[in-house]
Amino acid sequence: MTPGFCRDCGALLSAISDGDRAKRCPDCRSPRLLYHAELHELQIGHIDCDAFYAAIEKRDNPSLRDKALIIGGGHRGVVSTCCYIARMSGVRSAMPMFKARKLCPEATVMPPDMAKYRAVGLQVREMMQRLTPLVEPLSIDEAFLDLSGTTQLHRRSPAQSLADLAKRIEQEIGITVSIGLSYNKFLAKIASDLDKPRGFSIIGRNEARAFLAQKPVTLIWGIGKVGAEQLAKDGITMIGQLQEMELSDLGKRYGQMGLRLYYLARGEDERSVDVDAPTKSISAETTFDEDIADFNVLAHELWPLCEKVSARLKTAGLAGQVVHLKLKTAGFRTVSRQVSLSAPTCLAETLYRAGRQLLERESNGTWYRLIGIGTGNFHPLSDADPLDLADPEADRRRKLEAAMDAVRAKLGKDSILKGRSLARTKPAGPNGKDRIE
Repeated sequence: MTPGFCRDCGALLSAISDGDRAKRCPDCRSPRLLYHAELHELQIGHIDCDAFYAAIEKRDNPSLRDKALIIGGGHRGVVSTCCYIARMSGVRSAMPMFKARKLCPEATVMPPDMAKYRAVGLQVREMMQRLTPLVEPLSIDEAFLDLSGTTQLHRRSPAQSLADLAKRIEQEIGITVSIGLSYNKFLAKIASDLDKPRGFSIIGRNEARAFLAQKPVTLIWGIGKVGAEQLAKDGITMIGQLQEMELSDLGKRYGQMGLRLYYLARGEDERSVDVDAPTKSISAETTFDEDIADFNVLAHELWPLCEKVSARLKTAGLAGQVVHLKLKTAGFRTVSRQVSLSAPTCLAETLYRAGRQLLERESNGTWYRLIGIGTGNFHPLSDADPLDLADPEADRRRKLEAAMDAVRAKLGKDSILKGRSLARTKPAGPNGKDRIE
């Protein structure tokens, strides 16, 4: 016997045998009915906004509603996101823009408006937090929710509360979300991807192991291309194969990753929904219109990224003690380097100096198409940039940046600039053309 309810009007459907399930809601005639044996028992949800950036742009410009839409930058950039119409042509997030344009030449292409997207993301998060205080954001457009103990408060099960939340987000904000519901975070996130867009999928305890057995190992979070290749060398491509292996064998063969594989392959995930989950990194990157090999030009591109990261650190009240440099070659090979600072920083100048040193080591004539800078190992902002007796100019740089921040807060971010921000002529790229920025 399987209980159910209508996702549109909320009407409860009596527990019936699977063969007797209604096709439409007897109250509102909606076909969006949800049945599951554990429907009212599961309490961990994952909400993922559908094609978030594109959905917001279509909401704000109805003429785009039935058109393919790609959010991304330039010919050399990558796709930030795309609508489902564009996805039908094979366009995907993180795909190079030139490839996306080739696959879907009729698509409308727009640059991202991150300020607008962050504002909408905050609206969605506030609605989640009115449902339960146990919300763990993963990004601007997705989060885990723990609805344990909310049944009595809302007078409905977590499944019903999540369906109602999805309906209100659609009505009040004008975008859609997909929901996954399960008994842990690992399975809830998997479930939210099963029926996009406007989906609501459930993975219960009684079905989890059999469900996972038929899936590839790449479904497990943290198993990317390299991890999958490592497992494939040992003949392991499906989660069901991991389920047949002993914990000790996986641990000996793959170390800590093997232990994680053992439990996740069996649908076991003890992680709680962490309201205070720390930010792991703050970064910014840019893709060039033409490949660059010259160190000075690359350093010129690095500076505004350091200012962006610095501004985000200050807004978040954080200081980073590890600086990461990211480069992508003309052949799409990614180069990552990092350095630990003697003290945490939030200053653009300190980030730039550390990043510039890392960049200098990689400037060996290689042509690069992308550069990025980021920071991690966070500390409170109060710990940032202490006085350094070994560097008497450090305090002057800190005061100068504070003064610039004050001017920008009053007059705008472009009201005052350092000399290195000014445009410069770039040397010829591989195609022989100069460019001025």
